[in-house]
Amino acid sequence: MLQIHNSLTRNKEALRPVEPGHVRMYVCGMTVYDFCHLGHARMLVSFDIVQRWLRASGYRVTYVRNITDIDDKIIRRAVETGRRLGEVTSFFIDAMHADERALGVQRPDHEPRATEHVADMLDIIRRLEEKQLAYRSEDGDVNYSVRNFEGYGKLSGKSLDDLRAGERVAVSAGKRDPLDFVLWKAAKPEEPEESKWESPYGLGRPGWHIECSAMSKALLGLPLDIHGGGPDLKFPHHENEIAQTEGAFGGTLASIWMHCGPLMVDSDKMSKSLGNFRRIRSTIAAEGEPDDSVAEYAVNPREAEMLRFFIVRNHYRSVQNYTPDNLIDAQKALDRLYQTLANVPPAQVEIDWDAQYCREFRDSMNDDFNSAGAVAVLFELAGEANRSQSPQVSGLLKALGGVLGLLQTDPQTYLRSSSRYLGQSPKSATGLSDAQIEAMITARADAKKRRDFAEADRLRDALHEAGIELEDRPGGVTQWRRA
Repeated sequence: MLQIHNSLTRNKEALRPVEPGHVRMYVCGMTVYDFCHLGHARMLVSFDIVQRWLRASGYRVTYVRNITDIDDKIIRRAVETGRRLGEVTSFFIDAMHADERALGVQRPDHEPRATEHVADMLDIIRRLEEKQLAYRSEDGDVNYSVRNFEGYGKLSGKSLDDLRAGERVAVSAGKRDPLDFVLWKAAKPEEPEESKWESPYGLGRPGWHIECSAMSKALLGLPLDIHGGGPDLKFPHHENEIAQTEGAFGGTLASIWMHCGPLMVDSDKMSKSLGNFRRIRSTIAAEGEPDDSVAEYAVNPREAEMLRFFIVRNHYRSVQNYTPDNLIDAQKALDRLYQTLANVPPAQVEIDWDAQYCREFRDSMNDDFNSAGAVAVLFELAGEANRSQSPQVSGLLKALGGVLGLLQTDPQTYLRSSSRYLGQSPKSATGLSDAQIEAMITARADAKKRRDFAEADRLRDALHEAGIELEDRPGGVTQWRRA
């Protein structure tokens, strides 16, 4: 049975959906005011692996990942650029989707936007006010009274005396307690008109935390089977979600809470606030840094899969470190798997979960989505395929890789693509294109047929000097890759 580490209980627990066979999963998504960075990539890929494995395990999955499209940072970006809020958010949503496609991240079943659920948020605020968990302040905001909710701090493991107001929660004179957080923000005259909604509390807009309480209940009901997000959301965002939802409706918000680990740069978490981030698009674009004016961009497929592999080969809860050397190592490791598929063309096979390698893969994934252990099985299969030259083993390597969203590109196409992380470029040092390389290989084959071995050797040496490795395979087939 699938065991998942529950951030709430700090223990691994068996997944027992409320509706047998149907997993309802909610994951907190992006605030769309800028391009996604590699820390976001880790969250996106980690929960993509979760939903893929749930489906591969036979569950019906309803996966919801929200979009925050109203926020102080979005308003600030709109004002700075002179664009409407909808223009800003639509652009960065398109950019996020481009990143997801490049990384093989499948779209969630529902992708609600905060601005579509303001009425649901106001209903929750009304319920909280009726239960003395919300109050109107002098400045026009509506705040949550944290000390009136028994059990606040149970997710983060902090006592009320230890807790501080969260990063996004501005402490104002209108709060009765510094720990209280805003549910509804009164409109300010200088803010754009499209950032304001009519409400029983006057013109304003929702606070950040309330949106997920509204969207998760509206789309999935309560309790959720799984609620997930990035490592920095445990407090205050998820703690506040619990207070809002359980305060308004009673019961339990989520049976299992999941949080992926951080992506570190040296000793600091990668984040925009620290300025130590690297964009996804900067890492995998086909030609340099894409222009900031475009949401879509050309992708280097070899580097894009390398970035996914870089994330997948680590356990989702582990602390992962970003360095250029780690990307190089990931590229070399993924290349070895693709070289096996090139050397031993895979047969199409069905996965038999009772067979040895499949069972090892399944056991790893059932142990809290241990993709690192599953990747280790892929390398065991690659070694077996290279020893046995069995298309069935190679086919199983590809099939199990597909469960993780890996190894689905044609091996020759993959290996002939360039990788800047291995010092390669789309053209070799001598300027040889793919077409020129193919022509030289054909000429070499013709020379060998004429028994002009001197010419064949000359062509092979010329390709080698250009950084092209050749491998003559049975049947007169010559494979090539950029060295």
